[in-house]
Amino acid sequence: MGIKNVTRIVLMFFAVLVFSSCKDTNTGIHTNVTGKAGEVVVVISEEEWNSDIGQLIRQHLAQEHVALPQDEPLFDLVKVPHVAFTKIFKTTRNILQTQISSAVDTSRVVFKNDVWAQPQATVIIQAKNRAEFEQLFNENKDRILSYFIKAEKDRLTGNYNKYFERGVYNVLNDEFGVTMKVAPGFQIAEQKEDFIWLRYETPAISQGIVLYTFPYVSDSAFTENYLLKVRDSILRANVPGPTEGSYMATERRIEQVQNIIKHNGNYTSEMRGLWRLMNDYMGGPYISLAELDAANQRIIVAFGYVFAPNKDKRNYLRQVEAMIYSLKLNNQKENDLLNEQDAIEIDVQANQ
Repeated sequence: MGIKNVTRIVLMFFAVLVFSSCKDTNTGIHTNVTGKAGEVVVVISEEEWNSDIGQLIRQHLAQEHVALPQDEPLFDLVKVPHVAFTKIFKTTRNILQTQISSAVDTSRVVFKNDVWAQPQATVIIQAKNRAEFEQLFNENKDRILSYFIKAEKDRLTGNYNKYFERGVYNVLNDEFGVTMKVAPGFQIAEQKEDFIWLRYETPAISQGIVLYTFPYVSDSAFTENYLLKVRDSILRANVPGPTEGSYMATERRIEQVQNIIKHNGNYTSEMRGLWRLMNDYMGGPYISLAELDAANQRIIVAFGYVFAPNKDKRNYLRQVEAMIYSLKLNNQKENDLLNEQDAIEIDVQANQ
């Protein structure tokens, strides 16, 4: 499924974007955004959509999402001609407006928040001709993609900040020294020392988060092999499947996608891939964070997964991703001091 070839895209999930002179935010807009999660309305003429311009937009914004069991695009694109771009479309969550005309004074890319609704992300590309449009788009395509991805995550985070399962929040706070805001309906399936399994079940889908900790003893704790070894050992012992002898494990027949980032300012490994049930036939995508709690010399792992047979999984995984990214350490101030003093740098490559 070409996971290795699209690893570069994962990095954009962690970009901290600063749109200053080219980003505008309107206030006083009270209309809520409309449309489906993961959609981008592209305002473009039929002629341009069927040209190299449209192909360029589709190739980038609708490229394959990394680490899913079936092909799904990063975004679903909805083409809307300029004359049809009326009120019904102006309140959609993500909008890419194009203008290619000799009447354009200055070719530019503009990022605007909350133009017609909130929380809304709008990108406007103005160019005098197709050649200038292609140049502008290619120069800014990663920023455009990151902007829309971040907007999707921020909307979910905003929802979970308002509405979250307080019982789970309190248990994590009291028993694990961390907080995490998971969606209402998540229940504790299993809890042990340094381990908790949260899940949300419906007849159609299952979303889960497994949080566990283990000692940080050396840099090798952040290598892919070591993280997978610990994870699979913990999953086998604590996350059984529905049939006797079945248990959750990492799908090792495909490559994992690992990136080293900073989360809350702490050294963190983000990993994506697929999970499976051993001795059974269930599986799906996962995303995990392994974050260093230097003050307690431990690593905290939040492993989020989705099981949604016969359904698209991208949006369900993005929901779980937003939840695990809400992870915060209660002793973060102590870690901030250690991070500043030690400037922690861990070499995982040498220990793979």
